[in-house]
Amino acid sequence: MTGGAGIADDEAIAAVSAVIDRWAARELVGDGPLVAADRPAEGDPLTGAPRWYLRLRGEEREFVTVWLTLGQRTLQHECQFMPAPETDPEATYAYLLRRNADLFGMAFAIGPEDAIYLVGRVPYDRVDDDELDRIVGASLAYCDDYFPTAMSLGFAGRYRRRPPAG
Repeated sequence: MTGGAGIADDEAIAAVSAVIDRWAARELVGDGPLVAADRPAEGDPLTGAPRWYLRLRGEEREFVTVWLTLGQRTLQHECQFMPAPETDPEATYAYLLRRNADLFGMAFAIGPEDAIYLVGRVPYDRVDDDELDRIVGASLAYCDDYFPTAMSLGFAGRYRRRPPAG
């Protein structure tokens, strides 16, 4: 890091990028939920910051995508949880806000187009294989755990649970 404000220099960004690249490559050859990892050369469409798209096999949703973006000081992670609720948005938001107390290292938030996201940030010095496992695993677990109830509230009468796999 350089500068008194703790903004990452090119060396720190390269080091964290290498950790993420190695982790994704290893997970892709394993038998886990990661089915695709992409790191577009142009990075984040708004900032150009290094960014990864991780596609995971889910249970309640066929696929869950987690975006990892390197900011100036932190690794930011986000996952689109569900679209903006069409029915009973107050109950949907209340349910998710109450669940925030149970989440570790991330929270439900309203994002673009009023869609609901799971978001979090991790300082660069905490980014390692264990932390990436936690981010990805928690994103997948929270989607599987809370998606059915949130969708039942936000899309009453239209949402049907996926049949169990296998």
